[in-house]
Amino acid sequence: MNKTDLQKRTKSLGVRIYHLVQTLRSGHDSEVLGKQLLRCATSVGANYRAVCRARSTREFMAKLSICIEECDEVMFWLEFLEEIGYTKLEELRKEADELVAIFVSSRKTAEINLKSEH
Repeated sequence: MNKTDLQKRTKSLGVRIYHLVQTLRSGHDSEVLGKQLLRCATSVGANYRAVCRARSTREFMAKLSICIEECDEVMFWLEFLEEIGYTKLEELRKEADELVAIFVSSRKTAEINLKSEH
């Protein structure tokens, strides 16, 4: 998978989460949960764009680590929503999980490459 495909996938995750947040029940608690979920989901795409523009391997790894953390937080909030009664979130959880796996694998490869440079 190339960086353009991943940019599309990470942005798509944010868009899909945006639409999910629009369907949450009204109320202060749902608003807080929705904001948390939307913030981390959109952060994945924004930070992945920064990964693609990294100026060094270390910067690449640092920004990729942010993507991993934010995507893992997306998974947390989706699991939380399921536990309080929301359904049909499996596809979003699967996408977030796949993205985390891709990012972790990329970071490991970058670590290996960094070690071999020295």
